[in-house]
Amino acid sequence: MLTTIHPKLKPIRDKVEARQRLSLDDGLLLYDAEVPLNDVGQLANVARERINGNAAYYNINTHLNPTNVCIYRCTFCAFRANLRDPQGFLMSDQQILDRGREALDNGCTELHIVGGLHHQKPYNWYVNVVRILHEAYPDLQLKAWTGVEINWFEFLAKKSVRQVLEDLIDAGLGSMPGGGAEIFHPEVRDKICEHKADATKWLDIHRTAHELGLRTNCTMLYGHVENAYHRIDHLIRLRELQDQTGGFQTFIPLAFHPENTGLAHIKKASSLMDLRTVAVSRLMLDNIPHIKAYWISLGVGTAQVALSYGADDIDGTVRHELIYHGAGSTSPEVLSVDRIRHLIEETGREPVERDTLYRQVIRDADNPAEWTIGEPVTGQSD
Repeated sequence: MLTTIHPKLKPIRDKVEARQRLSLDDGLLLYDAEVPLNDVGQLANVARERINGNAAYYNINTHLNPTNVCIYRCTFCAFRANLRDPQGFLMSDQQILDRGREALDNGCTELHIVGGLHHQKPYNWYVNVVRILHEAYPDLQLKAWTGVEINWFEFLAKKSVRQVLEDLIDAGLGSMPGGGAEIFHPEVRDKICEHKADATKWLDIHRTAHELGLRTNCTMLYGHVENAYHRIDHLIRLRELQDQTGGFQTFIPLAFHPENTGLAHIKKASSLMDLRTVAVSRLMLDNIPHIKAYWISLGVGTAQVALSYGADDIDGTVRHELIYHGAGSTSPEVLSVDRIRHLIEETGREPVERDTLYRQVIRDADNPAEWTIGEPVTGQSD
């Protein structure tokens, strides 16, 4: 444990050493400008290595956004388009299947599916996206539809959340991404996405998913109009649900990119704030096994450093990411497996390929596009 640390952090260091839970006030202190980032990062690294050792996880994945036409007009979003917008698109079934084929041909174990809420498409169209992919490519893990999208499906189908999720599971849904959480506190949420699912609804949807056996991720969008209190409040709400269900497997802090959004006047958060938020997340979320440094959002260099500031996962190859690149992300369009492994090894960590459910992926040496699934990796929070 650390022997030299800023005086303000000594009580928190003692809690971390004793594996005691941090409070809201502790979380706010971790964001105090007088508290050195490096000290916070070292504390987070202790927690990170306690859970995940020296491993740094990655996966081989492809993104699929079936449409960007969306009924909502979230202030922070650069992805959405109106129905008649020349930038709007809607993929056909064949295009969707082609994306699945491309994913498998490139060795992907996961297809990450999110998109706009196209108000002229019926409920069955969204279910069918999952069904046709699962029927064609049953070995591909379909991580699909955020809590906000599930809430829209409720409205379209006039069904309960449980019924919607059961329909999707029957169609082939394997897990859920964590998007749509943004910031839970209504002071912020009402400003940036007032019409879509609120915090209670988002949390209830993930609670139901966990009850049905689905593992899900969770996120927080930071660096816009929120402050430290709103961030810590958000993390505590996630932690409370995890206490109840144990269904969250990964938390992803998402840095807001302002370009081409309704908040373009806001300066993007610095890399120092990115690293502090990763570290604070690891320290506050003592019951969520994995913290992801999403290189698309953070940038490759910051994501690397984050592996020493609490993060144990760097995401994956991320083919066809549109949402962050539309908001001005200058990160690469895709990373090769060799590049990802090299980035991890440069930090002194051990690269471990995992699937969506954090089971080790074992590649055929002669044909890397072929794989088998091994045992669950470490990273079960104690």
